[in-house]
Amino acid sequence: MAEKEVSEALFHLRGEIERLDEDNIELKSKLEDLLDDLEDKLEAAEDDQQLHLVEDMKEAVSQFEVEHPTLTGILNNLMVALGNMGI
Repeated sequence: MAEKEVSEALFHLRGEIERLDEDNIELKSKLEDLLDDLEDKLEAAEDDQQLHLVEDMKEAVSQFEVEHPTLTGILNNLMVALGNMGI
């Protein structure tokens, strides 16, 4: 079940990134990099990479929770799903 939640959250995150204004190129780039890292690290089974993944997500949430509440909600859901998977 948690893997399905992660997949859905990643899908929604990608959709929200695509909807960002072109004025937010830096934010869009950061989020795309984070999403790529998430996907790469989820494929890796190493615990240290997964721990770093959670820290990266927490940092991302704190950076744009005021300006982008939808993205923040998706990232929070993703962190919960990852936690349910034991990551």
